[in-house]
Amino acid sequence: MKNTYSISRAQSHLPRLVRESAADGAVAITRHDETVAYVVSRERMEAIVETMEILANPSAMHALRDYKKGKSKFLPLEALDDEG
Repeated sequence: MKNTYSISRAQSHLPRLVRESAADGAVAITRHDETVAYVVSRERMEAIVETMEILANPSAMHALRDYKKGKSKFLPLEALDDEG
């Protein structure tokens, strides 16, 4: 990870750390050269939560498996107007 801070450096540079995580998505925090935590941007956290929700949804996972097998057909959004 590009942005990595030791705990002591993170404590003294918190505003900078938050700006970097907002710009780059995440900043790692280390203790004795081992990553122990991350400061994650709101956008990155929302993407993680959305991914977890999809993975926990059996219908969504079924649709993804069908797509990978070539069983799904995608239509342009304009096709929704034709259905009404």
